[in-house]
Amino acid sequence: MTLYPVADDVLFAPGGRVVIRTYGVARAGAAGGGSAPVAYRTWVTGLRDQPRYWRWGHFEDACRGHRRVIEWLTGRGPLPAAVAA
Repeated sequence: MTLYPVADDVLFAPGGRVVIRTYGVARAGAAGGGSAPVAYRTWVTGLRDQPRYWRWGHFEDACRGHRRVIEWLTGRGPLPAAVAA
């Protein structure tokens, strides 16, 4: 498995630290020698009773999604919906 970091952020809130990580994941080897597809995800740790995981279809979606998650956490935007792959 290969991880491709996209963005990492940390927010400090009264309840503690919230970590937002967006990265791509690909299998180590693809069948037939081709390149493995990359699945992009955003994980949020440090929240209780809230959605903490989003999937994105492409690198650009992951970058925009990461920003939307931060906007949601800081109260400047709505809860983001994951983009279908």
